[in-house]
Amino acid sequence: MPPRILVFLLALAGAACSTTGVQTRDDGAEAVQAEQLVREGNLQAAAQEYLNLADRSRGSATAYYQLRAGEILRENGDYSGAARAIKDIKRKRLSGDEPLRLDLLEAEIALQEGDLQRASALMVVDEASVPPNLRVRVLELRARIAEASGDPFASARIRATLESDLVGPDRDTNRIQIIETLAALDSATLKGRAGSLRPGDPLLPWIEQALKLRGQVLPRELPRPQRPVGTLIPDNDNSLQREGFNAVRQVAVILPLTGQVAGVAQSILDGFFAAYYSDDGAERPTVRTYDAGKTPQDALAAYEQAVADGAGFVVGPLLREAVGELFRQPLPVRVLALNHPDTGEIPPKGSAEFGLLPDAEGAQAAARMISLGVDRAAVIVAETDWAERAALAFRAQFESLGGQVVGESRVRESEFNYQAPIRNAAESLGDVANPEGAGRISQPGAGIFISMRPQQARLLMPQLKLAGINAPVYATSHVNSGETSPSLNRDLDGIEFCDATWLFSPVPGRPDRNEMAHYLGSANGLGARLFAFGMDAYALLPYMNWLLANPDTYLDGASGQLAVDSFGRIHRVLTWARFSDGMARPAQGALSPLPFQ
Repeated sequence: MPPRILVFLLALAGAACSTTGVQTRDDGAEAVQAEQLVREGNLQAAAQEYLNLADRSRGSATAYYQLRAGEILRENGDYSGAARAIKDIKRKRLSGDEPLRLDLLEAEIALQEGDLQRASALMVVDEASVPPNLRVRVLELRARIAEASGDPFASARIRATLESDLVGPDRDTNRIQIIETLAALDSATLKGRAGSLRPGDPLLPWIEQALKLRGQVLPRELPRPQRPVGTLIPDNDNSLQREGFNAVRQVAVILPLTGQVAGVAQSILDGFFAAYYSDDGAERPTVRTYDAGKTPQDALAAYEQAVADGAGFVVGPLLREAVGELFRQPLPVRVLALNHPDTGEIPPKGSAEFGLLPDAEGAQAAARMISLGVDRAAVIVAETDWAERAALAFRAQFESLGGQVVGESRVRESEFNYQAPIRNAAESLGDVANPEGAGRISQPGAGIFISMRPQQARLLMPQLKLAGINAPVYATSHVNSGETSPSLNRDLDGIEFCDATWLFSPVPGRPDRNEMAHYLGSANGLGARLFAFGMDAYALLPYMNWLLANPDTYLDGASGQLAVDSFGRIHRVLTWARFSDGMARPAQGALSPLPFQ
């Protein structure tokens, strides 16, 4: 048996065997003593005690003692001994969950001996008839049989289903198994299988994670809701109520208030409280803030303190590692995490994750370009983690929609001459002769996707023109510094980019941006979208239950229109803007009231 399988079995021993999962009979002092030996870890002695009891007993008691001896020997890794213990069991003498336990034990022995046909036949069980205390063992054994039978996809899918039944080390081990099992499949197979799954299939996040480890991504499936939350509807007494609204009484905000990202956290926190004090409703919650510290353990301690203080909802943490660590814990109070973990965890039931993801912006840029008739694109992005993520997401989405990426290149922070990156990525998109007259025009269907800071974009745009490339340019929000400086931004003219709605247009229920920017420095510049993000974190809280239960609904947010998928991941649909005369203004049609359509 591979060591990782044995580790998993041992980890499950507490849930699958005598101490917590298996129903034991109350058969006198000797049986009680045998179970005590099991709890003490003296498995060989416990099994022998049951075998002795079986020799001295008759009828159903004999069958039961033989079964327990076999289960304990299996737990001890002695499959041959387990097979000998149960070989003479009279099945008709077993009762309750004991026949299924016998099938499980015989299937494990068959799997150990390489008899996959028998192991599979024994595990053809009606799931509705499986008692809760045996569900984990049934699913885990089916997963092992599928993997041994050469079907790693089926094995991983069963383990993904098993996730919701596990906690702590058992769940961690199962997650390692899922990733290791999917590693046996090539990327094309994983992408093809992912395309065959329904949007809410529990295996999808694990396929995403397996591909991410290879530097690849899946196209994003954005929700397409049609109904805004908060619509006024008559209640039983004919008073008007906001549809989906459920007041939260006490909220804890957990952010890193010290350290390297304290400035980022402060902009988010200022936005949160700006929305809080702009909320004139009588059901405004009590809010307490906690320092998330510098490590995942600090954030976990802050969460535990917030729960002890009576929080009914926790907002945060912010750092990806802290979010992942929190999602690995059993959470007594639901969470709106302000980032997405890199390690594949999805939010526990009732919780959600919300972030400003470059991946989402890259995917939306691809969809935007295709919708405008651009089906050939060059990709030029900064040599940074966030830009790389945007580029990967752009390519996956663009190609899935029928587009072709004609070239890619990266630009370094210290680089000023972009001739080589332009030539490598976009040379084939150079202007062509105008068929209707003199001069040259940009190629029909050609476009350029960029993800970089404004300083780099200011260098890129003039050099594209010098190279004879006037194809339209589309960008992520990173190109927008948030500063109103026409003279500085004139070199960005023509770039169309996605960003938070609040930066360009009033959002109902949110404070005016100009007013906030006048009084709070954190609402200016690059902090403005973080400020908008913080406002949305507050606005989401009373509608989280409704959004999670009704995927056809959305919230008009400051950072975009917000909807939740079946995994508890909040998606933002962003506003599109264009630089013109050095000013960022909404692009035509960018403020459509139903951008999900």
